Amino acid sequence: MDWPHDPDGEAGSEGRRKYGQAIVAKKLDAEDFPVATEAFLAEYGDDPVRIDHEQVVSVADIFEHVEATEFEDFPAFHTAVGEAMREGGYWPLERDHA
Repeated sequence: MDWPHDPDGEAGSEGRRKYGQAIVAKKLDAEDFPVATEAFLAEYGDDPVRIDHEQVVSVADIFEHVEATEFEDFPAFHTAVGEAMREGGYWPLERDHA
């Protein structure tokens, strides 16, 4: 896939210093809420998310497992993303122990 930016660059995983949920969480600030899932995906859906040292997926891939259409605040968003990553098999710690 051709990413809109380097998944390991400053716009992605900050040179491989950040992975997974941290990358998605950094896309929003508290003042961005409430946020609609559709609007979030329109802006960030094609962005890469490094899951581990081998795997990069898009934000849209992760959000295939998100059911909510809107998030009132950051905790709700963060919880939904974490659950979606686990459900989609994008949570390396759980993959290693499965």
